[in-house]
Amino acid sequence: MDGKNTAFSTGMELFPEQWDAKQGLSIGKSKEESDINTQIEKYRSDLTGYYKTLLETQSYITAETLKNALLRNTLHRNTLMQEFAEIIEEKRQAVGILIAFSTYQKYGQVYRLLKKFLSEKYGMPDIPFGQVDYSFIEAYDYYMKVNLQFLPKTVMFYMKPLRTIVKRALNKGLLLQDPFFNYRPERPILKRRWLSMDEIERLMQVQMKRETANFVRDMFLFSTFTGIAHADMVNLRHDNIHRQEDGSLWITLNRQKTGSVSHIPMLDLPLRIMEKYRNTNFAGRDGRVFKMTSVTNMDVQLKKIGKAAGITKPLCYHMSRHSFASSICLSQGVPIGTLSQMMGHQNIATTQIYAEITRTKINEDMTNLAERIQGKYDLPENPVNKFIERRKSFSREQSNNNKQ
Repeated sequence: MDGKNTAFSTGMELFPEQWDAKQGLSIGKSKEESDINTQIEKYRSDLTGYYKTLLETQSYITAETLKNALLRNTLHRNTLMQEFAEIIEEKRQAVGILIAFSTYQKYGQVYRLLKKFLSEKYGMPDIPFGQVDYSFIEAYDYYMKVNLQFLPKTVMFYMKPLRTIVKRALNKGLLLQDPFFNYRPERPILKRRWLSMDEIERLMQVQMKRETANFVRDMFLFSTFTGIAHADMVNLRHDNIHRQEDGSLWITLNRQKTGSVSHIPMLDLPLRIMEKYRNTNFAGRDGRVFKMTSVTNMDVQLKKIGKAAGITKPLCYHMSRHSFASSICLSQGVPIGTLSQMMGHQNIATTQIYAEITRTKINEDMTNLAERIQGKYDLPENPVNKFIERRKSFSREQSNNNKQ
């Protein structure tokens, strides 16, 4: 317009040899190329209509105002935030059925941050999926790291739902190429915290003045010897506990976080804890085993309990699950495949990250190895040492002969 031009991305791609630059159309006959030509012709038709409308209402038109008119009128189709809003509504309907409420809240948090980013970076409330490319992902990553000074773990928290939206858009044909293809996020260094057997025993011995604090300690110990997370402890019911043919009791439950099934044989300590609180004020209602309080409240009390037990680590409830994996199972020789089944992981790789091998286990394994191979191997004698020994022996003989 008036010798000035502007551009925007349609989000469509072709190989150079399939493009006729003079006509501004694809020269191929495939369905994909025909669809591209149809979309281009629609853009041209729309631009002609917007030009006439703007000419009547504004009398003066620039290339930028014409482009903005086109984008504003196409924003209601195939846009990032519209797709995000749709998936949030789907998550809301799935709460308590497929996902936890916290997952639904997570998508809401990411939606608000992404909207803020679009406003500050692009000055727009929404963008077409054609503009969601690798540079957009990099800009979003930079915004979180530099402008908001998020740690790598937080950046991943806000980036994962966007990945979900992009994958969904690819499946629906709203994107032709994955903008995350070359994106390599900075991986956070995760340090799993767990209690050693000595610390677990100290926790068993500590007695608090308030019964509620002792109940919190016992719930932590129950999870330490079963690996059950707080959310699943809240929903643990008596009908989740089954007696096997050999008389042993097993817990079978669907994990709230992943929906996968956990099969956990009950050890003596969890059984005694369950009997301790049966028919008390801490027993659950409507078939539930325990009357659990919020994880936030428990974490506050656990820090006080840990201090009273002489444990320097700040306790939180989820440490019980890590302790089950590291100290109770792996350190005692439980195979990682068995542990994965009990923890309800969907693949064993998750268990390998989740559970740490303790130094105690390494020392035990190497001690056993040393006992097995002791005396089995001998080093060959050094020829040089043999030669030196012969020389010394010869010298001693010569000395004795001279004395005689």
